[in-house]
Amino acid sequence: MIPWLESSDPFPPLERALAEPDGLLAAGADLTPARLLTAYQSGIFPWYSAGQPVLWWSPDPRMVLFPAEFRMPRSLAKRLRRRDYEIRVDTAFESVMRACAAPRSDAAGTWITTDMIAAYCELHRLGHAHSVETWISGELTGGLYGIALGRVFYGESMFTKMADASKIALAHLVHRLKSRQFGIIDCQMNTAHLARFGAREIPRHDFSRHLVELVNYPQTDDVWRFDDEPVIW
Repeated sequence: MIPWLESSDPFPPLERALAEPDGLLAAGADLTPARLLTAYQSGIFPWYSAGQPVLWWSPDPRMVLFPAEFRMPRSLAKRLRRRDYEIRVDTAFESVMRACAAPRSDAAGTWITTDMIAAYCELHRLGHAHSVETWISGELTGGLYGIALGRVFYGESMFTKMADASKIALAHLVHRLKSRQFGIIDCQMNTAHLARFGAREIPRHDFSRHLVELVNYPQTDDVWRFDDEPVIW
């Protein structure tokens, strides 16, 4: 059994998360900024479908990408050198979320509900959530969004409408985070797609240790200005 959280209840210890389904920790509560920030700082994230209560997760092991371990596929490096795209940051946050929530041929539904969109747009307004966007010929063709706390980036979702568009955004994000001494990118769940770029699983207790070391660093606005230095691949 998992606990039901009322609005004022704290999260239970991570060690109480279920092994099956992996990482399910609690249900209930809300998606207020305070609740979400506490969750991410603690290594917890919400993931649920429309019609369900809010479900909170902390899987073990945890999929992460260390910026220094990023692997650049040759095909992507070649694509980046063409420079026929524009990277923008935080200019279309809600549009990125809605594109990530759109139906996909390889998925039965989406966990990015209308309530989730509203909650993360509020985090964006408060300066905690960010989008990295690939624009080609004036069109938003791909991108990703997530939460930044200290020197941790918690990746949430990505989308693409054109070949390599989301990968271009990811490569630029990793380059920027590495240059600003971010220590870890949280990928949450294991996927072969992310493993291709160097993401790997680590034990939950190691992930928690990284958070303790990294989440309390002050963050400056220049992290999210990608146009102030050249990118060489």
